[in-house]
Amino acid sequence: MKNDSISDAEIGLILLRYGVSVTCELCEAIRLYVSVLLFWNKKISLTSITDVREIIKFHFGESMFAKSAAHIKKGRLADVGSGAGFPGVPLRMISPDLEVTLIESNAKKAAFLSEIVRQLDINIEVFKGRSKDFPGSAPAFKFVTSRAVGHLENLVAWSQKHLSEGGTAVFWATAGQDLHQLNILTSWNWLLPIKIPESNERILLSGSYVGRDR
Repeated sequence: MKNDSISDAEIGLILLRYGVSVTCELCEAIRLYVSVLLFWNKKISLTSITDVREIIKFHFGESMFAKSAAHIKKGRLADVGSGAGFPGVPLRMISPDLEVTLIESNAKKAAFLSEIVRQLDINIEVFKGRSKDFPGSAPAFKFVTSRAVGHLENLVAWSQKHLSEGGTAVFWATAGQDLHQLNILTSWNWLLPIKIPESNERILLSGSYVGRDR
């Protein structure tokens, strides 16, 4: 399955706005991802965005932006409520040293994640289940990410439990209520929000839990 409707140069120009330099291999992987995503999207709801360039901008660009903006690099990363694989898969695509686990409770979406991981031939674990059922005995994560921030209280509590000491939670949110909810959590040290390029309201929030008794 291929999608050659967008060139390497176009992909590179879009992702450059998010601080990402592309290679031919990365562009080919992105085209494959988009093609599989749109094919599956006809059967299950994975994304409301169907324009290829908008997918690369909104899903890939905004996901990959966190690598530099939130200093995501080598270590274990959990992507909670991964959905169609964003941001976890794109971050792994540009960060080979990341050990990524995608956590998704919806069986059909989890099946898509397993398929895209297989087609990309990339080393990513898919956990089919609710985040609260994720084994507490599993090694701690250096990073917890989520673009599905509808239940911030639960998400922050899960991050607090599964992050390693000094680990970082990174959330894609909107200015306003999301930011207010996080700022009242005094046991966390939240950095100043970073505006996501090409967006009017979306921001990147990152913070570390400072209330753990070690």
